[in-house]
Amino acid sequence: MRGEDREQATMFSYLSPEARVPADHPLRTLRPMVDEALQGLSSLFDGMYAAEGRPSIPPEQLLRALILQLLYSVRSERQLMEQLDYNLLFRWFVGLNADEPVWDASTFSKNRERLLAEEIARLFFAHVVDQARSRGLLSAEHFTVDGTLIEAWASLKSFRPKDEAPGDRPPPDDPSNPTVNFHGERRSNATHQSTTDPDARLFTKGSGQAAKLSYMGHVLMENRHGLVVAAELTAATGTAERDTAAALLTTLPGRTRVTLGADKAYDTRGFVAQCRQLTVTPHVAQNTTNRRSAIDARTTRHRGYAVSQRLRKRGEEIFGWMKTIALMRKTRHRGRRRVGAQFLFTAAVYDLMRMRRLVAGVT
Repeated sequence: MRGEDREQATMFSYLSPEARVPADHPLRTLRPMVDEALQGLSSLFDGMYAAEGRPSIPPEQLLRALILQLLYSVRSERQLMEQLDYNLLFRWFVGLNADEPVWDASTFSKNRERLLAEEIARLFFAHVVDQARSRGLLSAEHFTVDGTLIEAWASLKSFRPKDEAPGDRPPPDDPSNPTVNFHGERRSNATHQSTTDPDARLFTKGSGQAAKLSYMGHVLMENRHGLVVAAELTAATGTAERDTAAALLTTLPGRTRVTLGADKAYDTRGFVAQCRQLTVTPHVAQNTTNRRSAIDARTTRHRGYAVSQRLRKRGEEIFGWMKTIALMRKTRHRGRRRVGAQFLFTAAVYDLMRMRRLVAGVT
């Protein structure tokens, strides 16, 4: 019998979002891990909010919504609120009932700014790493370090001389998109600065490539399962990768002698010597282009060196996911503090996604 095409929806429903989410949905495994990490931040949340007044967006629900934004590549917080309005899966994960009103996008952004200001992202990341350690998913001996450029939310047109006064240039021909001719002008980070994002730095990844206003993200990955154990965002400079790598190594708890895989950018005598001072065996890829490598046969002859070189490519998988799925190819925030918090939070979500697959037995 053909069913009747009824356009009028029923007025009442006794099904909750919990009943609509399939039992084998990937988010069901992820949700308890997220709740466990948020539970560790509960006392900190209590100190951030006043005891009286109008209730704000619960910080736990806000952070769950931000996790969904990264997992499903939702481009803006306004679109995220639209998804929460009609997507029962999103409502269930965040903790909203089917008939609860969704927050205004501007209110959501203001509350998110409060959490970023309190560096909740760094603590959330630490709790996620602690979960992985308690489950025995982390290697204590073999690690990989890598860095990547993150394009800043600033145009090259905003890269102006630091001593330039507002009236030094003629009025723009188009206020919304002015024509700027900087050909023949010598520009560097020492003399110029972005008026849109002063923390961004002009940086080029290689010879013949375009220079862009950027930040540099760094991760320290354990080699057993490819989980991020430390992450940091810095200004984009020629030595930032090596300087930050040494700093990240000192954050490893109970560190004994470990190995560290890295690409050719880390093949310098200074970095190799610094690693050995930290009782770290540098398994750095040899850079022999018009120079002599700082890594010799005493290191490369061991089988572990070849294993580190093979596993270090997993670091590229981390950055690939961050940039293609989690919207980190070009940051949506300005200022090193905000971008750094977003980078740490994204690294924590990547670990949660990997841990879900590991716990579920999926490779």
